[in-house]
Amino acid sequence: MRIVIKIGTSTLAHSSGHLNIRRVEELCKVISDIKNAGNQVIVVSSGAIGMGTGKLGLQERPKDIPTKQAAAAVGQCELMYIYDKLFGEYNHIVAQLLITSEDVENDVRHTNFSNTLARLMELGTIPIINENDTVATKEIVIGDNDTLAAIVAQSVKADKLVLLSDIDGLYTADPHLDPSATLIPCINKVDDAILSLAGVSNSNLGTGGMVTKLEAAKICLSCGCDMIITNGDNPNNLYAIMDGKSIGTTFTEKKV
Repeated sequence: MRIVIKIGTSTLAHSSGHLNIRRVEELCKVISDIKNAGNQVIVVSSGAIGMGTGKLGLQERPKDIPTKQAAAAVGQCELMYIYDKLFGEYNHIVAQLLITSEDVENDVRHTNFSNTLARLMELGTIPIINENDTVATKEIVIGDNDTLAAIVAQSVKADKLVLLSDIDGLYTADPHLDPSATLIPCINKVDDAILSLAGVSNSNLGTGGMVTKLEAAKICLSCGCDMIITNGDNPNNLYAIMDGKSIGTTFTEKKV
């Protein structure tokens, strides 16, 4: 199975912006085990700006572009050091790909990106992809890694895309505000009724929210890739997803 796993900033870091060591160590262990079982794994990782914010001792996520870029430059180094160290403990090699919108919108550059990614998987690496936030102001302002992950899943013809977030899935209402809200386990079509359920991001460190996740789901459904939103607090959820169990909210064309 070919699986793309998007790790959100809220999964990687504490609210302070500093690394959630216990969770990230467990996450790398589970992903390594999934790969050991013969699956191909691609990681789309947020967190560069968030981790840079923490390492620079900033009180909140920067709002101006130059400081965001500076935080991303610091945070990306930290992020890849951690991934290289933790995956290396399980004898897996990681590869970093920093891309911009032009790498997926331009046909030639998209082909080059796809070819590189395919070769990295053939060589047995775990590609780790992020937006190139240090130079691409467009991506920092309006971009999000949910959409990027869906584009990657589409490009490599992935079987599944898993979005690890700070919420269990899509609810009938905002569970932070409505205690009667219930989790929707399976969705076959992202229509206006589903889009109306999206709220806003509750994270001070990340850029995404449910809106971007639903847009990602539309991309996945259009190319036959299942997408799952689940809580990144428990990395073991990935085992259940690989076993076909219902965890979080699954977007699929299949009737279940």
